[in-house]
Amino acid sequence: MLIFNSRDKEYKSIISAIATDEKCKFRIIVPRDCKCSCATLAIKKEGDGESTAYYGMFWAGMCGDYHEYWELHFSATTAGLYFYHFELDTPWGKSYVRNSGRGVGELNANGGEFQQTVYDKNFVTPDFIKGGIIYQIFPDRFYNSGQEKKNVPKTRVLRQWGDEPYWSEEQMKGHWNNDYFGGDLKGIEEKLYYISQLGVNCIYLNPIFEAHSNHRYDTADYEKIDSLLGTEDDLKSLCKTAKEKYNISIILDGVFSHTGCDSKYFNKYGRYNTVGAYNSKESPYFSWYKFIRYPDKYHAWWGIGLLPEVIEEDESYRNYICGKDGILRKWLRCGISGWRLDVADELPDIFLDDLRKAVKDENENALIIGEVWENATNKFAYGQRRKYLLGEELDSVMNYPFDNAILNFVRFGNGASFFDSIMSVVETYPPQALNVLMNHIGTHDTERAITRLAGPDCNGKSRLWQHQNNRLDAYDYLKGLSMMKMASLIQFTLPGVPSIYYGDEIGMQGMKDPFNRTCMEWDHQNKELLKWYRRLGQIRRGTKALKEGEFIPVYSSDYAIAYERLGESDSLLVVVNNGNAEEKIFVGEQWNNSYSYFDFNCQNGYVSLPPKRYAMLYRQN
Repeated sequence: MLIFNSRDKEYKSIISAIATDEKCKFRIIVPRDCKCSCATLAIKKEGDGESTAYYGMFWAGMCGDYHEYWELHFSATTAGLYFYHFELDTPWGKSYVRNSGRGVGELNANGGEFQQTVYDKNFVTPDFIKGGIIYQIFPDRFYNSGQEKKNVPKTRVLRQWGDEPYWSEEQMKGHWNNDYFGGDLKGIEEKLYYISQLGVNCIYLNPIFEAHSNHRYDTADYEKIDSLLGTEDDLKSLCKTAKEKYNISIILDGVFSHTGCDSKYFNKYGRYNTVGAYNSKESPYFSWYKFIRYPDKYHAWWGIGLLPEVIEEDESYRNYICGKDGILRKWLRCGISGWRLDVADELPDIFLDDLRKAVKDENENALIIGEVWENATNKFAYGQRRKYLLGEELDSVMNYPFDNAILNFVRFGNGASFFDSIMSVVETYPPQALNVLMNHIGTHDTERAITRLAGPDCNGKSRLWQHQNNRLDAYDYLKGLSMMKMASLIQFTLPGVPSIYYGDEIGMQGMKDPFNRTCMEWDHQNKELLKWYRRLGQIRRGTKALKEGEFIPVYSSDYAIAYERLGESDSLLVVVNNGNAEEKIFVGEQWNNSYSYFDFNCQNGYVSLPPKRYAMLYRQN
């Protein structure tokens, strides 16, 4: 019997972050032969110096013949990260119960502290996204409406739709990411019906502001839509049609940690009729940038000279982005429903505080999602612990821990490792943030999901190697389609909101940038996989437990997992066998006679699955 498990309600009444002033019961189960005379919770709030608070626990009775309960209720009045362990007084001196890994507390283990996140009790997140589906679009590569493109810089290289993006120095001739395929906002609007059939209620667009690369992460003018994509009126039309006709909201990519050097703010190449920071120290934008040796040496994002870093603490910059008539509010007034923040961990707290105030003042139900690749509650960046999810900054984040957990399980197995990754997020995130997590298995920054699952590992490989290995052979592609079904089934049933990277639903392949950013293959769709994604969308719409239901691990082995989403009115059970042998898994007799979405049901409390198969059962509570 475990002494403590932070991921089990037998020991901790709330398996998540808690709100300020919310009471959480802690319980330890101590062996009688420890002869414990006193049990104490030792807890310290990070940032409070060396001060540790000690709370006496009360003896709460016997647990069988050989163990006893010690309990207390804990609450905190201020938001922050709290780290704790337990101390026992015994005839032999102090004994300690610390985290030996995976939330398990062991006696006198050489482990670390347990984490308890406490968030502001007034923290709320937007309802419109909960229980929904996000669809991510790389605008240049989704669909070309054929609308005439006006005022397009002549230096841009316009390509034939469907050709492979340029990937070598010889092709680009020194102008990286300068090839375009002409996808536009009107094209996205024309394909809203297709997107809606996937059950999508939110579209996330990679950057659409004027910039001089096809990815547009080198913003040239925050106030203008890039001419190849269309106009401000086109964006307004897209937002209006999406919302009114399909109940789909649009969120934009906000790139606020850096601009392009070829921008009206920096103006290194004199393209703009402005006095940029590069042109004069008297420029209104000079204070935005940090020069080392003026004008040619300056701080740049990851040392890339094309992307000069912005000093986000600068008052004039913060006012330009977050002010009363700033960039954030301008585009919210055009009909967008929120922002995804590029490299959010490089944005300081003072900027994020101002950003949240501006966005929520303009539209309290607008969404703010940050790009954070690690656990966002204990992320340590730029010399300090970040406070993204304590109630004053982000609503939620892109969920890379779930991404890795899903793809690693489907490709390699190991159910225990899968649940460890999932529960490390579930137990530390505020529930309202957990329910709006952006759960992707592929993005513009990673290989295509099917390639990651069934293709060779491209980490550390050159672009030439990736070009040569970019397509799966027929056998691996069929294997990848089967793996995509399993991965997406898990993705769509975990806490949070599944995010589909355009084309993943039709089986598009691709290594890393630029091979993962090819044109949408409208004429080469895998119909079977598309039908599968549409079915998952229907299931999400009809299952309330997938909106805010509790996540409960039920079973794990080397190659099998089972978990429940427990809601107030209904519940969903997911069982997956990723092994090469049949698995008979006990899930409980409450699942007998439940509705089965696929071919397998529960008999006498057991679900029997052949190799590489899955079951999903539904019941009303």
